[in-house]
Amino acid sequence: MTEPATRLKVLAVDDHPLIRGGIITLIESHAELQLVAEATSGREAIELFRVHRPDVTLMDVQMPDMTGIEALIAIRGEFPQAKIIILTTFAGDALASRALKAGAQAYVLKSLVRKELVKVIHAVHSGVKRVQPDVAANLADHTGDSPLSDREMQVLGLVAAGNSNKRIGFHLSINEETVKGHVKNILSKLGASDRTHAVTLGLKRGVIALD
Repeated sequence: MTEPATRLKVLAVDDHPLIRGGIITLIESHAELQLVAEATSGREAIELFRVHRPDVTLMDVQMPDMTGIEALIAIRGEFPQAKIIILTTFAGDALASRALKAGAQAYVLKSLVRKELVKVIHAVHSGVKRVQPDVAANLADHTGDSPLSDREMQVLGLVAAGNSNKRIGFHLSINEETVKGHVKNILSKLGASDRTHAVTLGLKRGVIALD
């Protein structure tokens, strides 16, 4: 088979070797796509983007040094036209909303990579944004909800890690009453009955993620 004269350059970013390997195998099985580099961290992704200037970047969300969304923001800060697809296991509306607001052109669940990814790469390269139906439905369900502030997300993350209000206050250099106020706001915004319920909802919606 004759290869296309011009192939789409793809950068793959994921810190899990097996997942990254599967994505790479999929890309290399399509003659119109060219894997130009693979990165295992957000910082490496930024450096490799500068070198290779890929047509499309496939970006994992949860990575050890910086999140995929942070890497996305950094790349688009230097290269506003960068086309980046977020790949994740999380269908939650909060995480999807943050990614799309940060400039992601698509949000793809890893469970659907084999079936959907190549089509999404071509769509994004042609200027079309893509959000899968399950994720779009979650976004619609929470349209108009008050988002958690950055501080509230920090507090919820520390609650999820099993910290008491006193320990949370120590970690964030705020007093215990302020922590209680944040927890009260978190319960109200998430519609949660208690701290455990808030953590469950926070994880489901992608407000927080466990390392």
